[in-house]
Amino acid sequence: MNRTDRLYGLVEELRAVSPRPRSARRLAERFEVSVRTIERDLAALQ
Repeated sequence: MNRTDRLYGLVEELRAVSPRPRSARRLAERFEVSVRTIERDLAALQ
């Protein structure tokens, strides 16, 4: 999955579970990337 698709998926995932928090670890497992990648992606979305 490329970064653009992952960022879009992150937005959709977070919107679906809002307002409940979702851990970076759980998101990393879902998208099959590292926790650090999720942290970078979330920073890019802010």
